[in-house]
Amino acid sequence: MNGIPEPSQRRKPLFDANLTAPKTILMVGGTGMLGRPVARRMKRDGFQVRIFTRNPEAARTLFDPSFEVFRGNVENLSELENAMEGCWGVHINLSGEIEQNGTENTVKAALKTGISRISYVSGTTISEENSWFFYVKRKLLSENFIRASGIPYTIFRPTWFMESIPNFVKRGKAFYFGRRPQPFHLLAAEDFARMVSKSYMIKEAENRIFHIFGPEPMLITDALRKYCRAIHPEIKKLTVLPFWLAKVLAFLTRNRELKFAVKLMEYFEKTGEMGDPTEANQMLGKPSITFEEWLEKLKRTLV
Repeated sequence: MNGIPEPSQRRKPLFDANLTAPKTILMVGGTGMLGRPVARRMKRDGFQVRIFTRNPEAARTLFDPSFEVFRGNVENLSELENAMEGCWGVHINLSGEIEQNGTENTVKAALKTGISRISYVSGTTISEENSWFFYVKRKLLSENFIRASGIPYTIFRPTWFMESIPNFVKRGKAFYFGRRPQPFHLLAAEDFARMVSKSYMIKEAENRIFHIFGPEPMLITDALRKYCRAIHPEIKKLTVLPFWLAKVLAFLTRNRELKFAVKLMEYFEKTGEMGDPTEANQMLGKPSITFEEWLEKLKRTLV
């Protein structure tokens, strides 16, 4: 694949996967909604964790001093290489327009620095058949670049996260787009973080693609109503907007976030949830946190 160094240019891995000394994992996208719990879980499990971020000052407010913080941008190959020196693995958790280029640069740097394992957060519906949708194509191309690199990889295709539900509440109102909501096995980031960390502990997780589902199926509209009752009792009604009206509102307000959200929800209403979590559950431990348990934990953090 274009851009991947030739074998003669690639550095051999610095570490043996069977060594028991603490391994250092670089977190690319470690300050985001999913990056933070993964970084903390890996630290708890005995890994040395290094955060790669454009804003080290903000990162240091999120993590205690035992975490290393490296300033850098995923568009800068030399900054990535510098951050990877001495690392055993790199976990990629990127999103948005930078995702594909950032992932490819991370892989190129990993090849030059001798990284032994790459993990990547993809999505439940990523497949060739769905690559007509820009969100899927971006992630699929990123997956393919990782797999073509020759570095042992673990790709995660999680379903919707429980932590995404609060995003449907804006300015004191709860919104949902579409008329035929699909059930999803909502997943807690805490469960996901445990599974990512476990994947770095076992060689059997190399060169695998894992679909990750939460313990029970639920309509997002039902989850949103439960969330509002628990966290925002002042919100008594869920506003359901048809896609055409939501698109008009996004256009009139020039709200890019709303525009993307509408496209994403329209896509997921067509595709639903995809994949089989059996292998992931057997190898990494089945997710167990229910939505009600997640809500209770969230309520305690807000007290």
